[in-house]
Amino acid sequence: MNVLIPSALRSYTQSSQAKACGATLDDVLLDLDRQYPGIRFRVIDEQQRMRRHIRIFVNGVSADALSQTMQPCDELVIVQALSGG
Repeated sequence: MNVLIPSALRSYTQSSQAKACGATLDDVLLDLDRQYPGIRFRVIDEQQRMRRHIRIFVNGVSADALSQTMQPCDELVIVQALSGG
């Protein structure tokens, strides 16, 4: 499946898009990490939850759980929230 990569994580992929596969969202992130070591830790914290400043969308719908089932034709978008004052 196609994964759109935010600019803050492109130092890992060297591209705005990557290909990954897996039966669940967690599997897809693990596959990304196999290809681009360290990228998963920037998305998932030590408690195996999505980091507060990260949102993941699957086919335009916000993903709530790493156990979400994925299909090969899905499009995954990783979005990094902006903050500041």
